[in-house]
Amino acid sequence: MISKNLKMLTLATVAFSFSAEAMATEWNVSLWGKRRAFTEHVEKLAELVSAKTNGDFTLNISYGGLSKNKENLDGISIGAFEMAQFCAGYHRDKNPTITVMELPFLGVQTLDQEAAIAKAVYKHPAVVKDLARWNATILMPTPMPQYNLAGVGEAPTFLHDFDGMRVRATGGVGKAMKTVGGVPTSMTATEVYNALESGVVSAVAFAPHAHMAFRTVDIAEWWTTNLNPGTVNCPVVANTDALNDLPDAHRDALMSSLDESLDHYIANYNGKTMDAWGPVLKEKGIKSITFDDAELAKFKEIVAGPAKDAWIKDMSAKGIPAQELYDIVANMVAK
Repeated sequence: MISKNLKMLTLATVAFSFSAEAMATEWNVSLWGKRRAFTEHVEKLAELVSAKTNGDFTLNISYGGLSKNKENLDGISIGAFEMAQFCAGYHRDKNPTITVMELPFLGVQTLDQEAAIAKAVYKHPAVVKDLARWNATILMPTPMPQYNLAGVGEAPTFLHDFDGMRVRATGGVGKAMKTVGGVPTSMTATEVYNALESGVVSAVAFAPHAHMAFRTVDIAEWWTTNLNPGTVNCPVVANTDALNDLPDAHRDALMSSLDESLDHYIANYNGKTMDAWGPVLKEKGIKSITFDDAELAKFKEIVAGPAKDAWIKDMSAKGIPAQELYDIVANMVAK
């Protein structure tokens, strides 16, 4: 009898063990570079999800160990990992609909505004369909302030000074620089330091956090305070099959944590990151270049309208409701 009871207890223990193991969920998350302001919402999401599930749902964040950043969307499509971050400008043909957020001079003023507009764009059926080609579901945006240039050599003070200058700039920012004679060069953020140091490029377009994180401030001699040609759009996505396969409790924990994670990101960027930016420029002795109103007005005039018109024409020819997507952005900016 004792032996029989012991056997039954052992089987029950094993069954419970398998059941508990089955309840645990681990997702691999592909990022790049290192932990920085750009990734704080993902870090916060991992923290919240683990806390809400008592550790039964964990996000294993990898900075470059799972994929190259230009290949994160490909990795998501085949289920190589369950979550990733990518930037639309890295591969415009893979995600054409969301490149509307990378058009120059959209007029977005704050990170909160950019986050709200991005969310609205992401909900459009054309965007959902676009990302579905990669088995991807967008979870949240990565709002960033307007890009500005940090560079070496003679500092530009007029738009014509960019003529022939090789600039690391992607997406709409790259198109803006090309319009004023610059030579935009597309490369990943992790390649930028060596490119600037070796003279492959003379200037780099980044948001403040990236200038610090990828160390352009260690080389730069000047930076533009108010060129503000645009920014890039870098959503965080999940593999759709993995998302659908989550147990209800784990899916609820994930989805209910998105807004709090994004709020944390914005507060951190507006506070910690921007508080550090000014002192870093001063410490490194980087000269601030501020363009006058006439130059900025000229820049916007020759870039914004033509870029928007070309984007709408190109995307419409591909069967994308480009005007609808642009109107979402323009109407929300106007409000």
